[in-house]
Amino acid sequence: MTIHREGRLLLFVLLILLFGLNWAILYYFPQNVLVQNSVIFVSVIFYLLILQFFRNPIFDITKGDKTVLAPADGKVVVIEETEETEYLKGRRKQISIFMSPVNVHVNRMPVGGTISFYKYHPGKYLVAWHPKSSTENERTTVVVKTKDGVEVLFRQIAGALARRIKCYVTAGQKLEQGQEFGFIKFGSRVDIYLPLDAKVKVNIGDITKGGRTVIAELA
Repeated sequence: MTIHREGRLLLFVLLILLFGLNWAILYYFPQNVLVQNSVIFVSVIFYLLILQFFRNPIFDITKGDKTVLAPADGKVVVIEETEETEYLKGRRKQISIFMSPVNVHVNRMPVGGTISFYKYHPGKYLVAWHPKSSTENERTTVVVKTKDGVEVLFRQIAGALARRIKCYVTAGQKLEQGQEFGFIKFGSRVDIYLPLDAKVKVNIGDITKGGRTVIAELA
């Protein structure tokens, strides 16, 4: 387990601020042990909560030429056939994974291949499970073409709490399956659009692990 680079500066600054706060309480209320202990307790709990947001576990990627891996830790909230209108321009199977604040927030490549499209969209901050969040919220759209020529589209979607999306890919870049491609601070949602002949391997409500859970198989 490591700390993700997106959180290192924030955690360092927060540690200094909390140390300063506790020093000030000790200085101005030297006789009030209850206040001192209460502030220390709250500070530790708060810091640990923020710390867990940025954890980055180390594990072996579950790779497969035809398998599609979960791009994020979370819960499967949507499995449906839908129209993808931005890039693929056709019917696709959509799988959506909701990332809560307690999930790992690293996003990983569902399949390996070459990035054929990338675009950032500014937008609203509706709750991540809102039906219009996929098209109206701040989001990124990434398309990867596998070595077999299959294009898979996925989106990072900001929510009411998660208001900072980080995506590290560029068009033409080659990435391996399970490789980190982005990070969403404090949770949110990732949508993935697959060909209609893909076989979905998860159900609504299933818990996924990014880079480990097989969510579908390509034909």
